Amino acid sequence: MRQVIIFNKPYGVVCQFSPDGKHPTLKDYIPIPDVYAAGRLDTDSEGLLILTDDGRLQHQLAHPVHKLPKTYWVQVEGEISDAALQALAEGVVLTDFVTQPAQVRRMMEPDQLWPRTPPVRYRKNIPTSWIALTITEGKNRQVRRMTAKTGYPTLRLVRAQIGGFGLDQLLPGQYRSVDEKEIANILQKPVNRR
Repeated sequence: MRQVIIFNKPYGVVCQFSPDGKHPTLKDYIPIPDVYAAGRLDTDSEGLLILTDDGRLQHQLAHPVHKLPKTYWVQVEGEISDAALQALAEGVVLTDFVTQPAQVRRMMEPDQLWPRTPPVRYRKNIPTSWIALTITEGKNRQVRRMTAKTGYPTLRLVRAQIGGFGLDQLLPGQYRSVDEKEIANILQKPVNRR
């Protein structure tokens, strides 16, 4: 029987099991052998990570060819403009590629969001705002590069959803196993396009 695990990766954790020497790794949180991350999150990003011992499912969840939507809660520096939201929605020209169109909307800070350790640097003269951004790619530091290119650097990045998989009220560092029935339901569930 395959293993599938939903994990809320804390800030500062490296998405690997081998020792890093500088940061905590997945091994510090997940004592289950032979599971591997389906995709990655940067060390300074937080939120949903799915791990599995099923290579086919790992490929289905992580490979861009499947265009599985990934939704991020993004805190940016400044009050994001309509023009920036439009640019994100249409696709952003970065130095090495043009992003696919994204789904984006303003949002309030999520109610279920936990305090980050260390906290995001607060500057009283510069406001911040939150957006929900859904992309189907997942290139290196893509969300951070997209918001920076539109003039709104990312301060905090939390992945909230991958396809039908969500954080499920897990706190940072917590994980849970997903059973076969739930996996089947999730993989067939329509994706939230809000």
